[in-house]
Amino acid sequence: MVVNRPTIMIYVHEPDEDLLREVCAGIEEEGVLYQVQTHEGDLDGLAYEAAAESMLGSGIGMCGARLAMQMQRLPRGKNVFELDMPSFRQCRNLGANSARAVKKLPFKPVSGPE
Repeated sequence: MVVNRPTIMIYVHEPDEDLLREVCAGIEEEGVLYQVQTHEGDLDGLAYEAAAESMLGSGIGMCGARLAMQMQRLPRGKNVFELDMPSFRQCRNLGANSARAVKKLPFKPVSGPE
């Protein structure tokens, strides 16, 4: 029997492992479960599909060192956040924000000074 758990889905294609680790740490810090799966596709497609498959309605797409956070029911390409070559702090905050969206808490900054 397959049981779907309420998780944030992270769909990746050739991810930067160090950045991915920070995204996951940000989600963990908020006390939410996540699942990482490898998929083919572009950044917008990965984020859109991850959000669509998440029971929580929140998904992250990652291609190399590019990341996008998406929510269910938003149009493909209308990402909540999108980062290109982010810092570790930005990745951690993006992961936290994905969880905070589910918990209906204010977002952490993902841009600006370190």
